[in-house]
Amino acid sequence: MTIVKQQHGKPGVGNRKPSRAGSRGRPEESRQAILKAALAEFASQGIAGSRTDTIAEAAGVNKALLYYYFEDKEGLYRATLEQVFAGLFERERAVLTSQGSALEKLVLYAVTHFDYISENPAYSRLMQGEMMRAGAGKSPHIQYLADKYFRKLFEALMTILQDGVRRGEVRPVDPMNTILSIVGMTVFYFVSTPVARAIGRHDPFSPEALRGRRAALIDHVTAILRPEASPIVRGKTL
Repeated sequence: MTIVKQQHGKPGVGNRKPSRAGSRGRPEESRQAILKAALAEFASQGIAGSRTDTIAEAAGVNKALLYYYFEDKEGLYRATLEQVFAGLFERERAVLTSQGSALEKLVLYAVTHFDYISENPAYSRLMQGEMMRAGAGKSPHIQYLADKYFRKLFEALMTILQDGVRRGEVRPVDPMNTILSIVGMTVFYFVSTPVARAIGRHDPFSPEALRGRRAALIDHVTAILRPEASPIVRGKTL
């Protein structure tokens, strides 16, 4: 009689664990998992305090795969910045090239920017961290981001604003300071959330708070640009 020994510790095909995202056979899935985990880590810890071990574990990949796709932590940080700013730029470009008056485009630009950041609190923290790093002269990425995204966006806004003044769609304003004011009104809400929580004891990212700020943003941008004769665009209409 032949005795068949049962081998222990070697699971059969039916007992195999499902594979993780960390596979070179599924590069885009693995890449996106790493970038998602990197966004959370860089936004909460900054690049200096972030650990690639933590990112790899959160992404469900081994650390070697992380380096295979992004070379090093700085390369992964740059790719994370690129993903966030590219997503914002694509939405804004669609708005700025759409039909409508200069006033409508500029208001919609501010709302689009606001909506994008409000989708994920990590976006504003990552952007703020990079601006602080650049301000200290420690960012090797800021010039690249400026050349690829910021300058194009600024030039498009300047053209819309100057053409709008010429056609009487917006009141005569200083273009540079007006653009800075619009961006400031859009972004500062998210930068100041820790202070808002401390003094107001409420969540600035709650749906109610975001709706209120969005409506106020529309009203404020409209108020600084609107020619006296044109109708007011109220926040609840967009």
